[in-house]
Amino acid sequence: MATSTTKALAGEERPGPSPKTGGEGTARRRSALLHRLDVKGAPYAFVAPFFVVFAAFSFYPLIYTSWISLHDVELATLDVMEWVAFDNYVELWGDSRFWNALQNTFTIGVISTVPQLLMALGLAHLLNYRMRASLFFRVASLVPYATSVGAAALVFTMLFERDFGMINWALGVVGIDPVNWESDKWPAQIAISTIVIWRWTGYNALLYLAAMQAIPAERYEAASIDGASRWKQFTHVTVPGIRSTIVFTIVLSTIGATQLFGEPLIFGQGPNGVTGGADNQYQTLGLLLYEEGWRNYQMGRAATVAWAMFLLLILVFVVQRLIKRLRNRTS
Repeated sequence: MATSTTKALAGEERPGPSPKTGGEGTARRRSALLHRLDVKGAPYAFVAPFFVVFAAFSFYPLIYTSWISLHDVELATLDVMEWVAFDNYVELWGDSRFWNALQNTFTIGVISTVPQLLMALGLAHLLNYRMRASLFFRVASLVPYATSVGAAALVFTMLFERDFGMINWALGVVGIDPVNWESDKWPAQIAISTIVIWRWTGYNALLYLAAMQAIPAERYEAASIDGASRWKQFTHVTVPGIRSTIVFTIVLSTIGATQLFGEPLIFGQGPNGVTGGADNQYQTLGLLLYEEGWRNYQMGRAATVAWAMFLLLILVFVVQRLIKRLRNRTS
């Protein structure tokens, strides 16, 4: 049998690398290189358009509002700006309405977030058990989230009405005097927090439920063999297993509390909704921003409030990261 070199000299085969050495090896290396480029380059190909859209719809508003916050500009004449540097921030720092709105935002956020997440955790724990019509209860828990904030706030406003509301009627049945839910500070904040709790508890419960179902069943079996009760399984297996989801819901709730707007606005039932009551007893940062920009027509001050809210969220994120880092060091 003639060798490949003899065939090449005879013209029967073109000279070239042996298919088992050079040619095949080069083809394999080329294929591996292309595969590596496809695998590593695919995420960038999909993510790059997102960052373009993010820059167009996120960076530009941030830069534009920061530029407006350094000017004295009115809503009717946005093209006429007077440079004032950081005067708007200095005035905001000395404005008692800002500190009142910041305090109201914090208190309403705490009153609504803490019970909401605790109730969502308990509800998710119940839904995680095998029971009849579990799908129905899971879908029903999303109904408040799917309800319009305007409709929900309007219904709860009627429930908390002073003279004809169902809440005061129920209090009267047990001998408690009617509560002026809209005029008094703490009753108003509790009523607004109730709306937030009703709307978001089911949504967070489903997030917790999805995280709970991802926990391996072997952990519960091992805890049961060790003699752990249901409560200890919940505190030592379930809660640590969904810790990242809990942190995620806390971040979402913090952002939502900072941007709280629709519930207190509709709860005020009129002009008092923008100011957060006659004495600003439940005015949030979102309402203060709306009042400065669309009631007082001072867009520079409104942009300053918006940036204060943004910097506040960054501060909360930095504090959370520092606490996490210190906790990791101590552990």
